[in-house]
Amino acid sequence: MIRRPRRNHTPAFKVKLALAAVRGEKTLAELAQQFDIHPNQITQWKAQLLDGAAGVFGSDSRGDSQGPAVDLTVLHAKIGELTLENDFFGRCARPRRVWPSHSRPNSLLNVSFGSPTVRRQEPDS
Repeated sequence: MIRRPRRNHTPAFKVKLALAAVRGEKTLAELAQQFDIHPNQITQWKAQLLDGAAGVFGSDSRGDSQGPAVDLTVLHAKIGELTLENDFFGRCARPRRVWPSHSRPNSLLNVSFGSPTVRRQEPDS
């Protein structure tokens, strides 16, 4: 059985199909067969159309969909401030790499793989 890829329908197509279902000229089964869409999907689009139709003519829900007015410059300034704080405190908060005595790199101990002795540097005085 071959699965067909997921289809994304445009809003215009959904409205066209939902309006056809609202008109009732054809049954849901006929529309589903004609457009190759499951009848439940057509029913969902029809319900969404009917629920949102009241907002077209200026109901109270129109103001809620836009949300509160926000000053973007204030938000951008706050983002910049927090970014600077994170950069500053991030550098300070990072622990320095402390090598355990048994796993120090050979370059720090001045150990050569060719000889079994440890070469120590004499302090410059």
